[in-house]
Amino acid sequence: MNLDRFPRINLCHAPTPLEFMPRLTQHLGGPQIWIKRDDCTGMALGGNKARKLEFLLGDALQQGADHVVTLGALQSNHVRQTAAAAARLGLACTVLLEHRHPNPDSDYLHNGNVLLDGLLGAEIVYRPGGTDMAAALMLMGDQLRAKGRRPYLIPSGGSNPVGTLGYVKVAQELLQQAQEKSLRLDHIVVASGSAGTQAGLVVGVAAQASKVAVQGFAVSQAAHLQHARVAALALATAQWIGDFPEIPPEAIRVNADYLGQGYSIPTPAMVEAVHQVARLEGILLDPVYTGKAMAGLMDWVRHGRYRSDENIVFIHTGGQAGLFGFCNTLSHSSRKAVNANPLD
Repeated sequence: MNLDRFPRINLCHAPTPLEFMPRLTQHLGGPQIWIKRDDCTGMALGGNKARKLEFLLGDALQQGADHVVTLGALQSNHVRQTAAAAARLGLACTVLLEHRHPNPDSDYLHNGNVLLDGLLGAEIVYRPGGTDMAAALMLMGDQLRAKGRRPYLIPSGGSNPVGTLGYVKVAQELLQQAQEKSLRLDHIVVASGSAGTQAGLVVGVAAQASKVAVQGFAVSQAAHLQHARVAALALATAQWIGDFPEIPPEAIRVNADYLGQGYSIPTPAMVEAVHQVARLEGILLDPVYTGKAMAGLMDWVRHGRYRSDENIVFIHTGGQAGLFGFCNTLSHSSRKAVNANPLD
């Protein structure tokens, strides 16, 4: 499958590394665990959204846009990377940030991604929790057009068929890396939020007739809702590409057991996963996406959901800037665990 017919700009350091995690594998005593380092894409601390923005902003430039508008939660990684990409391309950028967290502290409100959004030159417009953000995005586009601007509107997480092409391309990249390493891939594990990353991987795997299973761990809503979101976006993306094989229903796998009380709300399992991976592998996860997905992966391994002879690739989608918005949660647990050795 050739994606070159779609407009795209280069924003990423790619291919990102595919690394073995020996100490985490030993600690869990189960399958071989690998990590795809899409936290290393570059551009304002990196992350998975840069993959989507390569196609989204390629489309924006082709359409003659001069202003990018997007939205997200207050600590949105997508918003930070969109602001960075717009700055690199000389485009104006307006971001709509929703106050979703029920009990934010000063760090959450002013540190992490919020701090970086401002440094990158984005105009920040705040909205209260529960706002119809899709409608707010459309309204902002109308207001900018009335002023003679040419806005390009990007949905939450960059997750529409154009943006999802970024992870169709990553699936190609990952399977090529595995082939070069003579590595049989059995499972891909990924955090599933706005759905573009998981849907793109599903489509990319199907396009190459691979049997690897893509497992999403939901970080924003119940499993049945997230399943429907991923399935709809995968279908729309396949139709956007055209001449595409049917995606079987069993290719969409979603679990929401590690979501906790909701999006961006910490859980003890997330905190444990962030600490374990940091202290075993020297890799920083994030508290909203990869921390919860890794919590799911670790628990599944402990309960024998994966065979010891299988190979799992965990997609690191980045988001480490968000750690600084959760200082109280993470530093308190760090003090309690300062003398702990994960391999004891």
